[in-house]
Amino acid sequence: MKKTIKTLGLAIFVVLMTATFGFAEYATASVSEFPYFQLGCLIIGGMMVISLKQKYTRFYAGELMGVFAMYTLLVALFTAPVFNAIKNLVS
Repeated sequence: MKKTIKTLGLAIFVVLMTATFGFAEYATASVSEFPYFQLGCLIIGGMMVISLKQKYTRFYAGELMGVFAMYTLLVALFTAPVFNAIKNLVS
């Protein structure tokens, strides 16, 4: 039961992070520039993290939340709106 609750908590975290990414990209980019590929990568990565937690009991949920948060940040850095904002800041 404890394992199921921790996996469910991790799944909720993954869904919230992915939804936050989607909302932030939708708010900053137009519909034609929405990064569907990166959103798909986040969904696949989230499913992999959840399946790792379910298969291996020695992973802590907090560790996997940190891993997915860093993965989300890395994916967000390589989207067009963020890249353009960084380019405008530098120049």
